[in-house]
Amino acid sequence: MPETVSTIKQSTQAVVNDVLATIEREREREIVARRFGLFDRKETLEQIGEMLGITRERVRQLEKSVVTRLKTTAEQGSVPHIQGFQVALLEHLDAMGQVARISDLTAKLVSDPNRIEQARTAFLAQLCPAILVINEDDYYYHSAAILAIGNDKAVKADVAKLIETIKKLGEPKPISEIAAAAGFKDSAHAEALASISKQLATLNGRWGLVKWPMVNPKNIRDKIYVILKEHGKHLHFNEIAAAIKDSDFKRKDVTTQAIHNELIKDKRFVLIGRGIYALKEWGYEKGTVADIISEVLRKSGEPLHRDEIVKRVLQSRYVKETTILLNLQGKPQFKRVAKATYALAE
Repeated sequence: MPETVSTIKQSTQAVVNDVLATIEREREREIVARRFGLFDRKETLEQIGEMLGITRERVRQLEKSVVTRLKTTAEQGSVPHIQGFQVALLEHLDAMGQVARISDLTAKLVSDPNRIEQARTAFLAQLCPAILVINEDDYYYHSAAILAIGNDKAVKADVAKLIETIKKLGEPKPISEIAAAAGFKDSAHAEALASISKQLATLNGRWGLVKWPMVNPKNIRDKIYVILKEHGKHLHFNEIAAAIKDSDFKRKDVTTQAIHNELIKDKRFVLIGRGIYALKEWGYEKGTVADIISEVLRKSGEPLHRDEIVKRVLQSRYVKETTILLNLQGKPQFKRVAKATYALAE
């Protein structure tokens, strides 16, 4: 009876056990199991060598030899369950854009995609003739792809093309725009490629460089920036706190007081009303209402009617008109030069 995807989902450990059983020597089985972390945490060459009483180089040689032998045998169709497991992987990869992180792929295969299950998925995928496994490093997550789309070098070249395109665009964009700009016809495939890169991140439907706060906010200040940018208008700090709690951020359990403290400290944010903040990049400048009145009169170069002063101040401050008038009439830096008309005092 042929294996189905559901059978594989229920018996990953059994599949691994049957594959390991084809390795004749116990020492070699031990090396493979420990190096891939098939039953416990992954171990280093040094750790395994010390346990077995052999050098780390000998461990490396044996691991490479056994895996190569298993791959060759799998290509001949002689490794148990690999054909059925490969069918399952290909089905899921095809639905996921032809390439995916091992962690995401494992979540499709098993109900509890823990670290050991991810290790088993990666190990078995490495034996599948039609599957390409991309090892984790500083630039890529541990991933798998349908080999038909290209080898390791070709897949990474496509990812590099997406990264360069995003750099040229200069800001986070929907993957459809990025794919079109990079010359990819399939947006789903472009998004799948982007997902395996440690240099890219996504948030609220847009992709960008991992160093950009808009797609990868690392602290409270970055999250505040994203919220204000997304809303495109000034917000009270209570509204910002509520928006963070309702967001897709990984960590959003922050207090309203902590948010208020960060708003005060960060130069990107400007207080424009009682508890109301906006982004400096929108043209707002820090300062009191009196400071803004002074700037308005300084820029005008001539006295202004109080109504005009109120109108101009309200363009950069979210305050009551009475607050502006009280500052205008009560501060010594302003003088009335005609009826309801004011200028800067000498």
